[in-house]
Amino acid sequence: MRYNRQIILPEVGEKGQEKLSLAKVLIIGAGGLGAAILPYLAAAGIGEIGIIDDDSIEISNLQRQVIYKSDAIGKSKALEAKEMALSLNPSIQINAITDTLNAKNAIPLFEYYDIMVDATDNLHTKYLINDACIVTNKPFVYGSIYKFQGQVSVFNYQNGPTYRCLFPDESSNTKNCVDTGVMGISVGIIGMFQANEVLKMVLGIGNVLSGELLIYNMLTNDQQKFDLVRTNETSISELDFEKKYNTIEDNVLEITTSEALKQINDLEVLFLDVRNEEEMPKISLPNAIQIPLSDLEENLDQLDAAKKILVYCQSGIRSKRAVEILKENQFRKVQSIAGGALKLQAIIATDAVSI
Repeated sequence: MRYNRQIILPEVGEKGQEKLSLAKVLIIGAGGLGAAILPYLAAAGIGEIGIIDDDSIEISNLQRQVIYKSDAIGKSKALEAKEMALSLNPSIQINAITDTLNAKNAIPLFEYYDIMVDATDNLHTKYLINDACIVTNKPFVYGSIYKFQGQVSVFNYQNGPTYRCLFPDESSNTKNCVDTGVMGISVGIIGMFQANEVLKMVLGIGNVLSGELLIYNMLTNDQQKFDLVRTNETSISELDFEKKYNTIEDNVLEITTSEALKQINDLEVLFLDVRNEEEMPKISLPNAIQIPLSDLEENLDQLDAAKKILVYCQSGIRSKRAVEILKENQFRKVQSIAGGALKLQAIIATDAVSI
């Protein structure tokens, strides 16, 4: 029998296995964390798993996103993740959603699933997950990696603390693994911790990491837990949610790398690099200026508000925050370059544009 080894555990048993088969879990992100979480939830017999991600597989993903094969490069992560999970356990249902999580689909998705698992490296998305979970009264399992350190917690579980109780400041400049680097084993370990929290909640066993933040150091094997307290400023209505996130998504405009590069010789266009000076690859473009995101608000006088400003960072995450800052300061013609410097460099390397 497929589940015999876990059913013989007194904490699981036949009743526990039935709970697993009835559970519906949404994994947000099919990258490194998602690639570690999905196989173990599928193998354990979670009855229905949603995986949402609009990204495609790149060769640099394979170092840590170990569910994908080399011949899948260029294919949809969500669809490939579904195929892998069903080959592992064809008795469950996998829903592949080839879209980004956004203000329009978050509430309907969260109303359908029981538990949300944050497998993203995008700060804006983490706040969106948190707030949608508050609106729908659903828990979410948080995971995050910074170099060799990982964090895990469970938010909004049985009226426990939320993500905003831990990180009230949305404007912090948090980097992702594209910017700072990561070992594949790091996302594997933290993803395992996250999958473990899902199983404990579904089965009703053990101590769920609600009201606690687990910090694990991969280099020293040190593990620490810190208590979290729910604050009073964390409630949000569905109307407030829609107003907040629809406004952000309407205002943060993106442009593709190919469309951006068509404008490299336009004197009315300014390319703004918001990466730190030491970051690679170096991109040499006409009409370009570099101001790190952390210094942007103090150096707005270096920018010409009359020009169209095309902003890029390493991968397209910090540039969105830069666009928000510029718009808040009355810069009207601003767009974020999707994919950032990595996509720009890839197109330039093919000699598809003349600089």
